Amino acid sequence: MYSNGYIFRYAAIMVIVAAALLSTAAMLLKPFQERNVAIDKMGGILASADIPDITAENAIQLFNEYVKEEIVINQDGDVVESYTQSKKEDAKAFKLDLKAELYKKTKGLPYELPLYVIEKDNQTLYVVPLRGVGLWGPIWGNMALSDDLNTIVGVTFDHKGETPGLGAEIIMDFFTDQFVGKKIFDDNGAFKSIKVVKGGIGTLPDSEKIHGVDAISGGTITSNGVNDMLHDVLESYLPYLKKHR
Repeated sequence: MYSNGYIFRYAAIMVIVAAALLSTAAMLLKPFQERNVAIDKMGGILASADIPDITAENAIQLFNEYVKEEIVINQDGDVVESYTQSKKEDAKAFKLDLKAELYKKTKGLPYELPLYVIEKDNQTLYVVPLRGVGLWGPIWGNMALSDDLNTIVGVTFDHKGETPGLGAEIIMDFFTDQFVGKKIFDDNGAFKSIKVVKGGIGTLPDSEKIHGVDAISGGTITSNGVNDMLHDVLESYLPYLKKHR
């Protein structure tokens, strides 16, 4: 029989070997994981501008084809970097952690925000990335604005763990299609955001319906999360939007 000392030494060696193998595997897989995250991010930006036929295989190519400029703006709405070179994934705007930057805002610290300029069918579109909190975790997405920096061309949303059949429906066309043609400013230039309305926009005055969409039935907390995300993120971009409208 093996002694207790032998068993302990053997177990310790196996643990060390297993840890080393796992660590090596993680290091080898990290570039592929980061690439997949980047491809997913590109796809969401492009999809908000209704770029067709996006796949994992062509997302990088389409991103570099359609995105003509990546802008970094500060809290005052000033452009601190404009990137127009090839390999758009190398831009500072693309690498910015929106969650971290929005957190800085809550603490009253200087922050920076990314903005993507897309040329499509002789139109200039501006894509604003979104980040917020749903019922069970983070929610995120992208909003494409027309060159008036007011009218919504398209949106995409995603989530980490919202309830299937309820809050998870934020990714579905019946929800996102409502945003097309809505406006984030009123006729007087006042910021309105987009309200996600429980009970439907039929409950709103006629003048407010252009600034609202129907909430998801049974997904009240997630709908509220989308509502708050839109207001808080778009408000962060207001200094830039007001300067360039």
